[in-house]
Amino acid sequence: MGSPVTASTRERVTAPCAVLFDMDGTLVETEEYWGEALHDLARRRGGELSAAARGATVGTSMRTAMGVLYADLGLPPAESALEADARWVEDRVAGLMAAGVRWRPGARELLAAVRTAGVPTALVTTTNRRLTDLVLASVARSFGGRLPFDVTVCGDEVPARKPDPAPYRQAAGALGVDVRCCVVVEDSAVGVAAGLASGAAVLGVPAMQTLDPAPGLVLRETLAGLGLAELAAMLAPAGLACRCG
Repeated sequence: MGSPVTASTRERVTAPCAVLFDMDGTLVETEEYWGEALHDLARRRGGELSAAARGATVGTSMRTAMGVLYADLGLPPAESALEADARWVEDRVAGLMAAGVRWRPGARELLAAVRTAGVPTALVTTTNRRLTDLVLASVARSFGGRLPFDVTVCGDEVPARKPDPAPYRQAAGALGVDVRCCVVVEDSAVGVAAGLASGAAVLGVPAMQTLDPAPGLVLRETLAGLGLAELAAMLAPAGLACRCG
């Protein structure tokens, strides 16, 4: 999977203006927590969540995920029930996240390489601030107690959620860079759509969904072995002359 990186493409672009990382399923193995909570909720509601329905919830908002679950179980989408169930899922996930999170293969190493090179970073997630902060506490411990992001953008802090490009444009704006000179790192279809719509180059590393090829998207099976040169080369085909800082 993915596009080849050559010496010529490395020479044309030194580094992205910034790297914008998704969280769940991209950097850390927290999608399994969401899956566990959604499956538990389905059983509480008297059914079993199908694999297809679970896959359709990846990267989406809580409201969208609840709608998928209700449709899968044949339940009426009552607003009062949705709010209560969403709170139950969030509390369940919070308990799991508080116990710690595991990095996705190669994720910590790539993030560390980007930081060492002095390239700005942002975390851009559909997860709300309450849960994101639990993950960030664990992430910071892996970086000597320091947060390895210059900006964090959560799902409850944006005018529209992925697949809308607003979260990635907001992150680039907060960093003071042109989003077209940024690389987005994502695992889900909605996240990839958001990144591409923002104008960024997108590195897709699917975890629980199949990602279809698209212009501006580079697909890899894992982040393991990737460094700044590979991210920079993604911007070269667009012929962008990025001037950051």
